[in-house]
Amino acid sequence: MASYRTSFAVELLTNAGGTVIDVATVFVLFQAAARIGEFTLAEALMMTGLTSAGFVLADMTVGNIDDLKRYVRTGTLDAVLVRPLGVLPQLVCMDLPVRKLLRLIVGIGVLVVAVGMNDIDWTPARVLLLVISPLTAAVFFGAIFVISASLAFWWVESGEVGSAFTYGGRDFASYPITVYGGWFRAVFAYTLGFAFVAYQPALAILDRPDPLGLPAWAGYMSPLVAPAAATVAWLVWRAGVRHYRSTGS
Repeated sequence: MASYRTSFAVELLTNAGGTVIDVATVFVLFQAAARIGEFTLAEALMMTGLTSAGFVLADMTVGNIDDLKRYVRTGTLDAVLVRPLGVLPQLVCMDLPVRKLLRLIVGIGVLVVAVGMNDIDWTPARVLLLVISPLTAAVFFGAIFVISASLAFWWVESGEVGSAFTYGGRDFASYPITVYGGWFRAVFAYTLGFAFVAYQPALAILDRPDPLGLPAWAGYMSPLVAPAAATVAWLVWRAGVRHYRSTGS
C-alpha cells in the first residue's frame, strides 16, 4: 500500500477526515445551546472521545469482517473454510488497514483533549476506568461488527442493516443518551448496551450524577457488558458458519 505514496497519503487523510467530521458535528451542535441533554460541551466531548477511540480501534482490528458479504457472494469464503486455520482470524487478517492509523490517532487525541477540558477529581478507580473504557468499547464494537457481518450467512445483501448498528451505534454513543427519546433510548442504550460504551463510563470518570437515575457504579459495568457482547457475537458467528452451505459454484 505504501508503494503508491500519494494514494496512501490520500487514504490516510480521508480516513482521518471522517473522524474529524464526526467530532466537528458535536461542536456544531453545541453552538445552538450551552447545554444539551443536561450536559456541557466538555462533558459531551468525553463521551465522543471514548466512542471515537474505541470504535476506530475495533474498526482497525476486526473491521475487515464487513467484507464477509462479498466473500459469501463470490465464493471466496469456501477457500478460507478448507484451510486448517480459524475462519474469523483469517478474514480479519486478509487486509492490514494501516490507512486507518491516523483515525486512531485522531480518536485518542479527542479523548486527551476531552480529559483536559474537564476538571476531574482523579482516583485510582477513575484512572483505571479511563484506560480500560476505550478497550472495552473496542471489544463491544468489535462484537457488533461480527454480529452484523454474520447476517450475510443468511442474507447476503445485509450490508445496510449491519451498518445501522456499527456506524449507527457509533453515532448513537457519541452523544449523551439523554438527548434521545424514551423508547429509542431504552432499546439502543440499555437493551443493546450502547450506554455502556461511553455514556456510563464518562459519568463515572467525571463523577457526574446520571440524569436518568442510574447509580454511580453503573459506570463501572462496561468491563462486564463488553465480554457479554463478545460472547453473543461468538455464538452468532458459530451459528452462521455452521449454516453456510457454499455458493454452489
